[in-house]
Amino acid sequence: MPLGVRIFLVYFLFVGLAGWFVLSTVMDEIRPGVRQSTEETLVDTANLLAEILRDEVKAGSLSQSRLPELLKAYGKRQPQAQIWDIKKSSVNHRIYVTDDKGIVLLDSTEQALGRDYSHWNDVYLTLRGQYGARSTREDPQDDDSSVMYVAAPIKDGERIIGVVSVAKPNKTLQPYIERSQRRLAWLGAGLIGLGLLIGGILSWWLSGSLRKLTRYAQAVSEGRRAELPELRGGELTQLAQAVQKMRTELEGKAYVEQYVHTLTHELKSPLAAIRGAAELLEGEMPAEQRQRFVGNIASEGERLQQLIERLLNLALVEQRQGLEEHVAIDLHELAEGLLQGQAARIESIGLRVENLIAPGLSVMGERFLLRQALANLLDNALDFTPAGGLLRFTAEPQGGHVRVSLFNQGEAIPEYALARLTERFYSLPRPRSGRKSTGLGLNFVQEVAGLHGGSLQLANVDEGVEASLLLPRD
Repeated sequence: MPLGVRIFLVYFLFVGLAGWFVLSTVMDEIRPGVRQSTEETLVDTANLLAEILRDEVKAGSLSQSRLPELLKAYGKRQPQAQIWDIKKSSVNHRIYVTDDKGIVLLDSTEQALGRDYSHWNDVYLTLRGQYGARSTREDPQDDDSSVMYVAAPIKDGERIIGVVSVAKPNKTLQPYIERSQRRLAWLGAGLIGLGLLIGGILSWWLSGSLRKLTRYAQAVSEGRRAELPELRGGELTQLAQAVQKMRTELEGKAYVEQYVHTLTHELKSPLAAIRGAAELLEGEMPAEQRQRFVGNIASEGERLQQLIERLLNLALVEQRQGLEEHVAIDLHELAEGLLQGQAARIESIGLRVENLIAPGLSVMGERFLLRQALANLLDNALDFTPAGGLLRFTAEPQGGHVRVSLFNQGEAIPEYALARLTERFYSLPRPRSGRKSTGLGLNFVQEVAGLHGGSLQLANVDEGVEASLLLPRD
């Protein structure tokens, strides 16, 4: 299972359980919270009524007062109140008054007049100077039929002469409880969803960064060229930089060892030739023979110089992971400059030259490296083109790339050599001299093409050979 998925699942489990626990706890607290608030209001109402009824109860004229009519009229009122999005169209309070013995003197429902309520907690506790309240089901089998009763003492000085109780059915509170629960459920689900979305984005970002770093590490382990990925985040950036530093140090050590071994091997042949010629020159010999050995020393010395210079150039591009500049390069102008630089050599062989690249056709890249790469291709083509032969530069767009080709008239490349021409130090004998080159030129061109995100192709065509570079278009 991918790391990002595992991180998200752990996050999902944590957020889901935490959200469910908090939400269920708060949902469970809504009902008692609403009832506590309602009870507090009933306490105030009961105490207000106790003060209003005190004189009538004290005088024993409660039944002859206007209060029974007022309570009856109160029970018939239709307030038509809009409380948030809940409509209230009737009053729900029940009010009854008892004397100091618990006998009902007044009942807004007119159902309990004369009954003994002294055994009910609201009356019983209040007559004893305590806080009187109770909750009683109207239907013993129905939890939603419970009614809250809150009582307040009616006092004559310090003596309790009666009790007034105010009752409210809990089912009248249910719409408000359900509304709060619905809103809280939607809000909680939204917050949990938002939390999971953030967790998903975080997991995607983290796994994406790790995938980039993994691909980079795989490319390094396979010896492929790769640029250090751009990562956001302190620890990930530090990790990427640490991998890059480790890569540079390990590759640098291996690269030096490889080059020392290669250079030692390649230097043996010219050094042996120089040493042999020098030993022969110590003895007596005809002037013509001496001149030939001096020429051998000079040519082998030139070969050593070319070998060292090309090794240095190749090392330059092989150790780079990207281009130092991305500029538009006019291919016609670049090819024309290279041909002008080789004009003397071209004229000495009597070659025909064609620059068929359309003016203004450009590619993106590093000018110095592309010039060096095309210069190597041109130098190679000059070596294998017979006197009076044809050299031709062409270029054509291919999607987001441009294919730059150099054709040289001459013998076809042997099939066994085609696949090896870009190998380091592999070379074919030159037709005019019979000698091999350093075998580093085409390898250099291939490295430059790879740095530009392109490729090098060598192929036999009608009447000659064609080398093509595929480069990104401007």
